[in-house]
Amino acid sequence: MLKKRIIPCLDVKNGRVVKGINFVNLRDAGDPATLAGTYMNEGADELTFLDITASNERRATMLDWVKVVADAISIPFTVGGGISSAKDAVATVALGADKISLNTAAVRRGRLITECAEALGSQAVVVAVDVKRDGDKWRVFVEGGRTPTTLDGFEWCLEAESLGAGELLITSMDRDGTKEGYDVEFLKLVSDSVKIPIIASGGAGQMQHALEAFDAGADAALLASLLHFGEIRIRDLKNYLTLRGVPMRL
Repeated sequence: MLKKRIIPCLDVKNGRVVKGINFVNLRDAGDPATLAGTYMNEGADELTFLDITASNERRATMLDWVKVVADAISIPFTVGGGISSAKDAVATVALGADKISLNTAAVRRGRLITECAEALGSQAVVVAVDVKRDGDKWRVFVEGGRTPTTLDGFEWCLEAESLGAGELLITSMDRDGTKEGYDVEFLKLVSDSVKIPIIASGGAGQMQHALEAFDAGADAALLASLLHFGEIRIRDLKNYLTLRGVPMRL
């Protein structure tokens, strides 16, 4: 049985890790490389590094941050934010990232997913999907959650898979930073319909929430503020999940 993964997320702005609620009201959470090394030592399975203002500010991911973080860890490492071409993706991997994450640029030009998959292999291409509940559906947002689109979240997940995505990083904007739990309804809807792994993001507030995400079909749980501010330790979370029958890498 495939092991489930715990993935700390480093949302970085101006060289510092930040965390907010519903994508706004950001507060400082520390140095990216320091936190990355700490989480690796605590048992993180992977790490995700998101330059959260890259797309909104129309610039490329700050690649110097990528190299510093990559040099600090020896676990798989995903980088997203501002990657708008296969050339950008290849350059990011060359600096030490194992995977790249696409969001805004992929929504605007779906072919980018295919181009990156052809250059790196689908296993290295994560498509991040930021969604907000809109009636009985979910709407896709881009540019760090600042801009709504007309895309239906569920349909976009299916399309991203068909275009070559190797993994989906699904963030509920409604739940982000609230500690009320992941949007398990949307996670289950997507997990029942795609064959690629799903990473749950947005809303973790206690260990039970990770269990609920895995029960809904997620293959990995992304955590940020709970870890950054010391409310949960990764090893404690993994022990909790293992005792409840979730296959974890200890």
